[in-house]
Formats: sequence, structure tokens, C-alpha cells
Amino acid sequence: MPTTRIGNIGEFFTGELDSPTAPVSSLLIEDGRIAAFDPAPDAAHDIAIDAGGAAVLPGLVDGHVHPVFGEWTPTQDSLGWIGNYLHGGTTTMVSAGELHTPGLDYAGLSPDLVTSLSEVTRATTGRVRWSGVKLHAGTPLLVPGMTERHFDRLAKAGIILAKFIFFPLEENRAEALRYTAWCRERGIRTKVHTGGVSRSGSSRVCGYETLSWLQPDIAAHVSGGPIPMSDDDLDRLVDDTAFTLEICSSGNYRSTLRVARLLRERGRLDRLTLGTDTPGGTGVIPRGMLRNILLLSSVADLTPGEAIAVATGNTARAHGLEVGILRPGAPADIVIAGPVEGSAGSTLADAIAHGDLPGISFVLIDGEVAVEARSRQTPPPATPAQRVFDSPGCPFC
Repeated sequence: MPTTRIGNIGEFFTGELDSPTAPVSSLLIEDGRIAAFDPAPDAAHDIAIDAGGAAVLPGLVDGHVHPVFGEWTPTQDSLGWIGNYLHGGTTTMVSAGELHTPGLDYAGLSPDLVTSLSEVTRATTGRVRWSGVKLHAGTPLLVPGMTERHFDRLAKAGIILAKFIFFPLEENRAEALRYTAWCRERGIRTKVHTGGVSRSGSSRVCGYETLSWLQPDIAAHVSGGPIPMSDDDLDRLVDDTAFTLEICSSGNYRSTLRVARLLRERGRLDRLTLGTDTPGGTGVIPRGMLRNILLLSSVADLTPGEAIAVATGNTARAHGLEVGILRPGAPADIVIAGPVEGSAGSTLADAIAHGDLPGISFVLIDGEVAVEARSRQTPPPATPAQRVFDSPGCPFC
């Protein structure tokens, strides 16, 4: 694996909410991980990238996607969507369930069926990297009647998340709590569909009263997926619970702002995570995670660094993943981006705070270049990064 040096960095975003930016002007990547910040000028490397004064930030983590088979999505009958999201800066995705699998009978789901579907999806779509993206697929749709044996199978398959969506929670409280305990014993996190019914029409309405006793690890799309819970429920969720709250591109914008602003006012942005809740009825949105960041910063009053941290480190941590943070020893999942020509911002932070879409020139996953020269999903940055070669004029080769 090549050793890569990235230099001439203008802004550096860590993905850490407590310290979202750092004075880093160059970094070294070895064996797919960040080896050092501001390495010695003579540090050996195989590849040199001149960031051109642009920003370096962690690869974005989409905490709510609905994959089915590889890069095909039946909900929009589209191919190649994962690669397009990569060009929108997303390097890691977490499935919220493969519920769009063709022919799946929501009224006929059985314990063996949902477990087998998860095993098959994890062993196929989740086994390989599509366009290089780290896709955690195989999230089961929990149903009544499951036993510890089913959860043992899920753990053995490497499943990291289980979801309540078609499960009749209020009628089966004891069983739901038992599932949550079995998941946690096996290192599997739980996520719950919240708000109104889903696109399928088969889910249940879920608000504060249910979430308060279930205590999931993550409450999915609390601002709507697509319909949110009531404002009163949102307020109680922020004030009277402590678990992770997710907002998604597919939701209600007004509710999104309400949740984000309340969490910021309470000093609890650490609870906030992001996803797109796509592909689905909302469509295929390659720039969905970028749009989430822009909304949080330009309208909900988070700083650009905070918004990026929510989209990276926060979301990764909530799902038990080591990505989303840029520090020595961390996976080198990196986006190099800057303001596009004509943007109101002269830096990436200025552009994001103004709500302007940034331009991406490079994306690296585990130190390997996955997007080079420019993204096919964003305009080019005004000053693009570029690969350079050893020469007397190179300031960091």
C-alpha cells in the first residue's frame, strides 16, 4: 500500500465535536491510516497531493441508507448510486434495513426470514466495497417470535445494527426490551423508525411515549422519515432522554431545525447524527450528506466544524465505527474540498456557513485515492488539489 503525503492544507477539520478544527498543514498516510500530522519534510512517501490551500475533512458517514443488491436500488430503479454518493464525499454508509428488497411481504415477515435476509445481504452486498465505500449492510427488520438463536446468527454474520420498524412495540413491550438486551450483549446496536408511517405504509407511528421506555441506541430520523413526531414529542425527546437522535435528508425541514437548535442550546450536540434515508421515495441524493451539513451550519447556527463533526465523528461513534475522525492512527478516509468559483466564501468554512455547496477534488478511503482531480457530483473547487511529483519546486515533496 502506498505511503501518501498531503500538503498545503488550508483548513483542517478533525471530525471531533470538542475540537472540530486543528492547525494541521500536512499529514502522512501509511498502511491506510494517518501516520502523522505535519511530518518532517524528508519523510518518505510514494504519492504527494498538493491540497492547494483547500480543506481536509473526514469522509462523510451516512448513518441511514437503504441498499438492496449492490449498487442497484429498486425504489428508483437506479444503478451506481453508491459510487455517486462517494463523489458527494460519503465514504461510509450504514444500512437501516434492506426493506426495499423486491417481493418482500411486510405482513409475512418471520424470524427466520428476517435473519436469513440479513445474513444473505451481509454476505453479498455487505461483503465487498462498492466503489470503495465502506457499506455496513444486513440490518435486520426485527419481528416478534425471535429467539437468542436468531441474534447469535446475526452476531456471527457481523451485523452491527438491528431495527424496529414493523414490530408492534406497544403490544410487545417485554419482548422488545428483551431484543434490545440481546442485541447489546452481542455488540449490536438498535435503531427505531420514529414519527409517522414509512413509505411502505406498514410501519407504526412512534413518538416520545414509546421511545421513553424502549430506550434504543438510536432514534431514527426524529425530524421525519418522512413524517415527524409532534413538536411536543420532539421537545420531550431532547429534554428527557439521552440516546442518539438522528436527522435525515428525507425529513421535515422545520422539525430538523427544531431538533438541531434545541440540542445546540442544551449543549448536547454530541447526541446528534446524520443520514440521508435514501434511496427511497425521496430519491437518490449523491450530495445528501453535504446538504445536511449546509443546512445545519447556514440555517441551524452550528459552526461549520460542528456540522462536519456531526456528519462524521458523531455518526460513526453512534454506530460503533472507528471512522469519521482524523487523528494519528485513524483510518485515512479523507475528503479534500474547497469553495467553488463564485461562492460567497473564500474558505470552505465560509462557504458552508453561507450555505454554499463545496467542490470536491479528492476522496481517499483507507489511504487509497477513490476520487481524483474532481468529483463528478460537485462543481470543481476554485483551487483544486492535485497530485504532484518530486521536483525542486515542490514545497513538501
